[in-house]
Amino acid sequence: MKQRLLYALVPVLLLFGITVGQASDRFIIVASTTSTQNSGLYEYMLPIFSKQTGIQVRVVAVGTGQAIKNARNCDADVLFVHHKPSEEKFVADGFGVKRYDVMYNDFVIIGFKNDPAGIKGMKDATAALQKIAAAKSPFASRGDNSGTHKKELSLWRAAGVDAPKASGTWYRETGSGMGATLNTASAMNAYTLSDRATWLNFKNKGDLAIVVEGDKRLFNQYGITLVNPAKCPKVKVADGQKFVDWVLSPQGQQVINDYKIGGQQAFFATASMRARR
Repeated sequence: MKQRLLYALVPVLLLFGITVGQASDRFIIVASTTSTQNSGLYEYMLPIFSKQTGIQVRVVAVGTGQAIKNARNCDADVLFVHHKPSEEKFVADGFGVKRYDVMYNDFVIIGFKNDPAGIKGMKDATAALQKIAAAKSPFASRGDNSGTHKKELSLWRAAGVDAPKASGTWYRETGSGMGATLNTASAMNAYTLSDRATWLNFKNKGDLAIVVEGDKRLFNQYGITLVNPAKCPKVKVADGQKFVDWVLSPQGQQVINDYKIGGQQAFFATASMRARR
């Protein structure tokens, strides 16, 4: 009886473009960041894309450096990260077809409300880091070669501080994602650098709060790149490109703009002006 019912359903399934045994097999792999994952954006955005296209998106969320390494090893179809120099090198080395700006937000320095380094309300991120180092106040670094970690190191360099040299003392490297590093900062009464979206979505804030924001050097740009099939022949080019095109389309960009955490917009679509045309 069940077998006859299945046979009877086959023409109906075919009519809607679904083949028996393959309905859930159409997917792409996106190498991305823990910050984007921790923000909750993918949980909001990807079901909309999948419902429209029938393509499932499997996100492998790690630090940007590891995500790029995964894509170089041909373990992804699309790269969606946030360190433009590394992304441009990925393309220049032939591993990516073309990189596109997708969206942006900003980084913020998080600290305890008692603010032992006295940096709350400062607008100059490098001056704030100089005060943290001078006070030897605990600072939790991701230490994982992620986009956030790369940004943090560039800020320390701009501040004239060799923070990694103090590793194991006031400067602690977690080797973890953004959410886990925020938890570490909370546990050890430390400052840290976070992307704003992950911070907004972080549930264990406790006595942590934003202490420094608004410096133009804290700008945080995200980009998307199709992995090059010339280097990685197994890349799902058509479906991967469909995802890239959808993310960059007026609808995809509007979905990004519409995502809010606690009433606050988490990301700002780079092509939002185009989406309004």
